[in-house]
Amino acid sequence: MGGVVVAFEGHGPVEPRVALADARVLVVGLGVTGRAVAGALRGPDGRGALVRSVVTLAPSDDADVRTPSSDADRAAVLAQADVVVTSPGVKPVDPLLVAARAAGVPVWSEVELAWRLRVDRAAGDGPAPWLAVTGTNGKTTTVEMLASILTAAGLRTRAVGNVGTPLIEAALDPDLDVLAVELSSFQLHFAHTTALRAAAVLNIADDHLDWHGSAQAYAADKGRIFERAQVACVYNVADARTEKLVREADVAEGARAVGFTLGAPGPGTLGLVEDVLVDRAFHAPADAVDRLTYAAELGTLDDLAHLAPGADTPAPPHVVANALAAAALARAHGVPAAAVRDGLRAFRPGGHRIQQVGARDGVAFVDDSKATNAHAASASLAGFAAGSVVWVAGGLAKGARFDDLVAARADRLRAAVVIGVDPEPFTTALARHAPEIPVVVVDPGETDTVMRRAVDAARSLAQPGDTVLLAPAGASQDQFRSYAQRGEAFAAAVEAITRDA
Repeated sequence: MGGVVVAFEGHGPVEPRVALADARVLVVGLGVTGRAVAGALRGPDGRGALVRSVVTLAPSDDADVRTPSSDADRAAVLAQADVVVTSPGVKPVDPLLVAARAAGVPVWSEVELAWRLRVDRAAGDGPAPWLAVTGTNGKTTTVEMLASILTAAGLRTRAVGNVGTPLIEAALDPDLDVLAVELSSFQLHFAHTTALRAAAVLNIADDHLDWHGSAQAYAADKGRIFERAQVACVYNVADARTEKLVREADVAEGARAVGFTLGAPGPGTLGLVEDVLVDRAFHAPADAVDRLTYAAELGTLDDLAHLAPGADTPAPPHVVANALAAAALARAHGVPAAAVRDGLRAFRPGGHRIQQVGARDGVAFVDDSKATNAHAASASLAGFAAGSVVWVAGGLAKGARFDDLVAARADRLRAAVVIGVDPEPFTTALARHAPEIPVVVVDPGETDTVMRRAVDAARSLAQPGDTVLLAPAGASQDQFRSYAQRGEAFAAAVEAITRDA
C-alpha cells in the first residue's frame, strides 16, 4: 500500500473546467439514482441549487434531452455539460460516455458527486465519515449489519448506496454521524477522489462481465474502494484476490490491512476461536507492548442464531463472515466490542435472503432469491446437509457458466428444478457434474405460473427433512421484475400449498 493518487488512468479527466457550483451538470439515466442526483443538484423546488444548471438525459418522457443517437447529437448534448453524472446501469462503453471522455468532460458516478457535496455534521467535526462495503456477494447483509452495530453504539447512521437509499441524500444530511455505505462495482467505476475511513471487499467472483468487459476490470473496479482509505482496508483471508486488491491500493499514511477469517485469527485479523467472534486488530493501541498476547471478544455464534435458515441449523458460514467484516469496519471507527454484540443480536435481514417461508410434510421451503450469481448460490447451498436440498435454480446467466458451482455443491443436492427462459447453462452443468440427480425443467411459456409449477415440482421431489431452496444463481429479469418479485412469487406458491394442506 503506497501514496495517494488523484486520478485513474483510462477513466478520462476528473476535474471540471469550472468550479462545481458554476458547473452545468448532465445527468445520464433517470432511475432511482438519476432522479435523486437531479433533485439534489436542483435543490427543493429549484431553490438553493447546488450547481449552475442541470440537464437530465434518459430514454424517458420526463428527461430534458432525448438520448442522442449520432455523433453530432452527442456533441451538441455534451456542449451543454461541464460534468456528466451517470447512473450505474449505463455501461462505460456507452457512446455518450465515451464521447464525454474524449471531449474532456469528466464522468462521475453518484458516489463521486456525493463525496464532493458532503455537508458538515451538525455536531461539528466535518462531514460524516463513510464506512463502505463492496464484493460480489453479501454487501447488503454486511452493510445492514454494520448500520445495526453503529446504531447500537449510539451513533446516528443509515445504510445507504446500493442498498436502496441514494447516497447523495445521506451525504447532504447534517444529522448523521457516520454512513454505512454499500457500493457496487458500477458505482465505483467512476468514483475518483473518495477517501473512506474504512472499506471492505468481501469476495470476488466473476459477475457482471457484460458491463465491465473482463474479470480483471471487474476486480479492479471493486478495488477502487480502497484508494485513499484512511484507517483500514478490510479483506477476506479466504479470498486471495481481496488481499491482492489491498496490497495494490494507494492509501493514506497509517492505514492498515485487516483480514477476517472463519478460522482462528492471527495478529491484525478478526476471526473465530471455537464459537467466539474475536478481534485481534483493534483490541489495543498499535504501540501496546502486549497487544499480541490477547484479543477482544465481540460476541458468539449464538448472537447470530436468529440468522440461520431453520431452527435446528447454525448461521451459515457466509453470514458469519459478513458479521466479522461488519465488525471490522465498526471497530475501525472506534465502536466498542459490546456494541458489536448488541448490533448483531438486533440485526434482522431484509427479505429474500435465506429466509424460511413455509413448511409442509417435513419439508422446509427457503427463499434466497437474492442469490443472483453462482458465488452466492454456492454459499447458500453450503449451509445445508449433504443430499438434503431440492434446488430451484435458473434465470439470466449474464454470460456465466455454472460448472464450478455444481461440481462444488453436487453433494448437497437431492434434485434440481430449473426455471428461466434459457435453462441450458444450468442443465448442462447439472448433466456434467450431477448426472445422478433428477432434474425438472419448468416450461417458461406461462410466466405467471412458473413459480407455482416450480414449487409443485420441487415438493414432489423432496423427502421429509429436506429443504426446497430457491437460490437461483441467475438474475431475475427474464421472467420477473426483480429478485424481490421472484422471491415473493416463491413465497406465495409455498403459502398456497401449505394453505391447501
